[in-house]
Amino acid sequence: MAFTDLIEEFLTYMRHNQGRSERLVVVYRLALTRLAAFMKDMQRDPLSARHEDLIAFTGPWLFKQGLKDPVSRRTHISAVRGFFKWAMANNKIGENTAVGVPQPKVGKKIPRVMTLADFEKLMWQPDFATFSGVRDAAMIAVLGGCGLRASGLVNLNESNLVRDEVDNVTRYFLKVVEKGERERKVPIPEQAALLIQLYLDHPDLAGVDRLLEDGDKVLFVSMRRTDIPAHEYRGEKRRFNRKQINYMLERYGEMAGVDRSKRHPHAMRHLYGTELAEDDVPTITAQRLLGHADPKSTDIYQQLALRKLTRVADKSSPLNKINTPVSALLDQLKKR
Repeated sequence: MAFTDLIEEFLTYMRHNQGRSERLVVVYRLALTRLAAFMKDMQRDPLSARHEDLIAFTGPWLFKQGLKDPVSRRTHISAVRGFFKWAMANNKIGENTAVGVPQPKVGKKIPRVMTLADFEKLMWQPDFATFSGVRDAAMIAVLGGCGLRASGLVNLNESNLVRDEVDNVTRYFLKVVEKGERERKVPIPEQAALLIQLYLDHPDLAGVDRLLEDGDKVLFVSMRRTDIPAHEYRGEKRRFNRKQINYMLERYGEMAGVDRSKRHPHAMRHLYGTELAEDDVPTITAQRLLGHADPKSTDIYQQLALRKLTRVADKSSPLNKINTPVSALLDQLKKR
């Protein structure tokens, strides 16, 4: 069997048996294709790769190809490890030479968080006199108000919008499927729910064919795609995609004066997580709302809860409990 066929067989296993996302499948395909190119340079079958070959591929070779950031190489190493483990389990090879291939150490970066002021300015940018403006406002509200990843937002269908009774009041929720194909149910803030309803009731949406094969409907639709023929521009192909999300936030962010580093969906997700930490939401609850598999991913937002940290520091700092040479001056400045 050709190595490309083995790659596809492995990716099918990852997709259907492991429930991995399509995005990860694409990255793994790229990584294993690069492994094939590396082994071809040595005129050898990729399945014959020795441990030292895989070390050379995941280190110096990828570095020379431009993958200088350790983070970009980590997914390649995970792909190689996963493939050889699968190949060994399915009798494709006699020895798993990928065991022990090391992952490069990567420092944990503090996320760049969009501020509440930035979020407010973004919410006022869409033009509510247009259908696209109403749609964009609804999507921005869901990103910031529900903490969704971009993949979770663009994959929403109408069936993911559900109602339930909370304290004798009908509330809307989103059934979200994101990273690792894990599903969670997220409450929709009333403002976001109203914007979604305005979008769904808009007369321009009625003329859009967004019906899927299973009878469901795409929730957020695109209105212009020059790469798709008009007669095919329906159903799944009407879905608003990740690239369009990024472009939308970049455009509105520039209009609103939001820092370039925060004009992306994850900055809004970080804002959601940070506000949960600011309000002392328990980690296990925040973890469920954010869809984190590891509570350590949720705990990082405690470092970003600056309002809470500042209040605690102001109250507990030794400087605020003693009289210093500038205490009187500070009191005067506060009175002004």
